[in-house]
Formats: sequence, structure tokens, C-alpha cells
Amino acid sequence: MYFIPKYILILFVTILIDYVAGIYIERNRGPVRHAWLVGSVVSTCAVLVVFKYLDFFTENLAAVSHLLGWDINDPRWKIILPIGLSFHTFQSLSYVVEVYRGNQKAEKDFIVYSTYVMFFPQLVAGPIERPQGLLSQFRTYQSFDWDRVSSGLRRMAWGFFKKLVIADRLALYVNDVYGAPQNFNGLQLSLATFFFAYQIYCDFSGYSDIAVGSARVLGFKLMENFNTPYYSKSISEFWRRWHISLSSWFRDYVYDPLVGKFNNSAGWAFAILITFGVSGLWHGAAWTYIVWGLLNGVYLLAGGLTEEYRNRWYRAVGIAEDSTVRITLRIMATFGLTCIGWIVFRAKSMGDVGYILTHFWRDWDFARIGTEQFLLRQMPVAFAGIFLLEAVQLLHRRFDLSSRVLRLPEIPRWGFYLAWTLGMVIFGVFRNEQFIYFQF
Repeated sequence: MYFIPKYILILFVTILIDYVAGIYIERNRGPVRHAWLVGSVVSTCAVLVVFKYLDFFTENLAAVSHLLGWDINDPRWKIILPIGLSFHTFQSLSYVVEVYRGNQKAEKDFIVYSTYVMFFPQLVAGPIERPQGLLSQFRTYQSFDWDRVSSGLRRMAWGFFKKLVIADRLALYVNDVYGAPQNFNGLQLSLATFFFAYQIYCDFSGYSDIAVGSARVLGFKLMENFNTPYYSKSISEFWRRWHISLSSWFRDYVYDPLVGKFNNSAGWAFAILITFGVSGLWHGAAWTYIVWGLLNGVYLLAGGLTEEYRNRWYRAVGIAEDSTVRITLRIMATFGLTCIGWIVFRAKSMGDVGYILTHFWRDWDFARIGTEQFLLRQMPVAFAGIFLLEAVQLLHRRFDLSSRVLRLPEIPRWGFYLAWTLGMVIFGVFRNEQFIYFQF
């Protein structure tokens, strides 16, 4: 509303449609029940299509018509995308689908339903909550609990560290290189890709930490959205650990219904490619996102088709399944494939993708790794931040660090809080750098 006041009408209309649809889906049976579901899904998706994809479709239609020799001008509307519309749409869709499936009672209180789909901590970038997990919490009384508030604030502080100290610092290098990749050598392209892998992870998981933490301060529990995804041993495991709320959404509402209609390997492959293709399109109205989604689908297909051959090779060379060597190789291979995908995701065009993929392994000139300012002032802090991130994540897998901090005596505990805050003030990058997923 602050940016474009009339955009509040978009939320009001979609909320009203899905609120009414949920009630009538629950009341009716047979074709009428199905018609209410279809009407709700189509109308909600139509809003997303108009604001997010209309210009993309018209631009490509004009390009195709030009190739065919037809004189059609590019009729783009240049509509500004409301922040968080994609996340709001998917949360609304999950509600009506769950009511249709009988897994959720229709919410009769319009205020409660509106609060569910507009819950501010996760409205603009998730996690995408299901009604079973969040809706009932708005009817539960929460008394003040200092331990819960303290836990939420610590979670938020960890998210701010990821965003301000790591993600926004890495963005200084990544934005320069990916803004004009032709001006940089292979080492710089490779380093920028490695940095972007951590930038997008710390940016998005940092936002999720802030969302989960701020909700916890208020007494609400949101689902976890990340689970150390770069420790995954396969692409399928990566997608069970990365953006969990979205991956599970596509699994439940796109992949499972599609694969259920087929009982053969071709149907399985089709369902995976469609699911990941739509996931890529959800991330943005550009061919780079669609190709990125399809690439991950191909990764999954290739992983499933070659699993037996890879296992035979490991057995032939004497590498046990649970050995450290095999686990390390699988983690490195998964991270490498993920970084190739991030090239497609981050590049401005498919032309830039082609250039980076054909040049990132060439001309590794260590004398030109970065600008002097970045080398002296930013690079050491960037690597130190990544090292601290990994150290905390590894330790957290063995015990709960937050509870350990809470058990410290009062003076050392508050000393740690103040030192952490001062560290973010000193080493944080305070620029107008929005969260990456705000654009989706």
C-alpha cells in the first residue's frame, strides 16, 4: 500500500474469492464442489499470470510473430509486480485444495482467514504455510514467555548475520561479475558462481530465519524452510533440504497428482520435468528460470537412471557405501551440479549462460581475482563469514547451540549478545540490497 495504494485491492479480491470458495467447497458435493475449486484456482492464478507473466508471454509472442514475418509490435503492459504475490498465491491455493481434499475445515471467520494469508513474517518470501500448520494457531491464546521471545530474537539475529555480513557482502562481487561476465576471466567467473551459491543461500535462509524468529516472538510456529542443503549427497536430497515449503508444495499439488495418472517410467519422467519446469517459471518470467527448472529435472532423471551404474563403479573400486570418501564425493558432485544450475539462475540471459559455461574453466589468472578494494577489505570477511557459517552448521548438527547460549551465566550471555550485535554493525553491509526472493 505504501508503494502503490490500490494494490491492496488485489489482496482483498483474492482473499474474498478463496474465503467464499472454501466455504462452498465444504458445503457441496460432486460437480458443484469441483466447480468451486476450479473457479478458485483459476481466478487466483489469473491474478498471478496478469501481474507476473503477461509481459513475458506478449514479449515472446511478438518475437515469434517477427520470425514468421508478421508485423506485430511488442505489446508489453509493463505492470509492476506486487511484492510477495507468488507466495500469497501458493498459500491461498493450498488452503482451497486442502479443504477440497477434506484435510482442512473451511474457515468461517473472515478476519482469521485474512490473517492466515497475510501473516506478515512470511507473507513476502515464505515459508509457504499449509492451513493445517498455521490457521489453527490464530485461535490459540499465547501468554508472554520470555524464553520463547529470547529464542525468537536469537533466531532473528542469526538470520541478520547471514543476510548483512555474508549475503550482501558476496553480492558486491557477484553483481559486478554477473553484470558483465565478458569482462572477467575464468577464475573470477568461478569464484562469483561459488559466492552466489552462498549468497542466495544466506540471503534466503537468512530471511526464513528472520520470519521464523519473529513469528516465534509472537507465539507462532512456522515450518523450517532449509536444512543445510549443501551437505546433500544427491540432487533429490538437495530439494528435500532447500526451500522445503515450496518443494513440498510442488510435490503435493503438482508432482503427486501427475505421477498418479501414470504407472510407467515415461510418466514419472514427464511428471518430474513438468513439476520442475513450472517451478522454474514460478521463480521468474524469464527463459533462464525455466531452463534452470528443467535442468534440475534432468538432474533428477539422470540420477535415477544412473544410480545402479554408479553403485557398481563404487563397488568395483572398493569404496564402501557409507565411507567418508564416498560421502564426500557425492556431496562435492551435488554441490558442483547445483552451482552449474545457479549459473543459469543468476545470469541475465541465456547468452550470458553460454559464455560463463564455456569460459569459467579458462584463463585462471590469480593476479586478476578481483579489484584491489574487494581483495583487501571484502574478501577476507567474506571467507571468514562462510567459515563461521559452516562451523555453526556443523556444530548445530551435534547439539543445539541456541540452548547452549541460553544456559550461559547472565553476564557472559549478554556479553555474547552485545558482541554479536556489534559484529554485525561493524562487518555488515548496509546498502539498499533487498532480499533476492522478494522479486519472486
